[in-house]
Amino acid sequence: MALHPPQNVNKMIFAPADDKTGAQAEQYTKGSLDESQLDPSSPFNQFNTWFTLAQKSSVHQPETVCLSTASLPSGRVSARMVYLKELDDRGFVIYSNWGTSQKAKDVESNKWASLTFWWREMERQVRVEGQVERLTPEESQVYFDTRIRGSRIGAWASRQSQVLNGREELEDWVGDIEKKFEGQEKIPVPEFWGGLRVKPEMVEFWQGRPSRLHDRFQYRKEGESWKIVRLSP
Repeated sequence: MALHPPQNVNKMIFAPADDKTGAQAEQYTKGSLDESQLDPSSPFNQFNTWFTLAQKSSVHQPETVCLSTASLPSGRVSARMVYLKELDDRGFVIYSNWGTSQKAKDVESNKWASLTFWWREMERQVRVEGQVERLTPEESQVYFDTRIRGSRIGAWASRQSQVLNGREELEDWVGDIEKKFEGQEKIPVPEFWGGLRVKPEMVEFWQGRPSRLHDRFQYRKEGESWKIVRLSP
């Protein structure tokens, strides 16, 4: 495989820039980050501090996160945007279909996953890497009960990532589930649906800085404690 692509490629996009800076990429100028500003013992406390500030700073849906997984033995990576729904001192929890989705196939063969948060309004990024575990049905039911009825019906009806023969097929599945739970307000969580906890081995906090000389600090798991290191941008 060639290390460099052919030079006669017709580039469809090259070094895009915003309207304010013309030909140059936008500079990050909204803050800086020093180790003295970090919680010395827990990346969970530090994340909660940043997340709370993001909510107060009108960051659009700060719970939005990119979940990346990889299938073995191929090593093929897949990523998708999901919502963070829970955080405690065990890890970061998202909810999804674990019966038919690509992420389900990936974590069946490879328990490692990553999360990436991007808060544009604050020029901040948080990266999480760790192994995953399924929540119990009892734990998942607690969150499932908070969803609107349509989303609970949808969780039962959708055969996530399977090929559809038109929108009508999906609507037929939804209709079948509506009939199944007609008149029932309490709907049980499907056995194939529920929470996934990413238990971090690494959490990185990234603050944008001018000239791409960003501030980066990683919490690295060492036994039962965490070590903080500064990384070169």
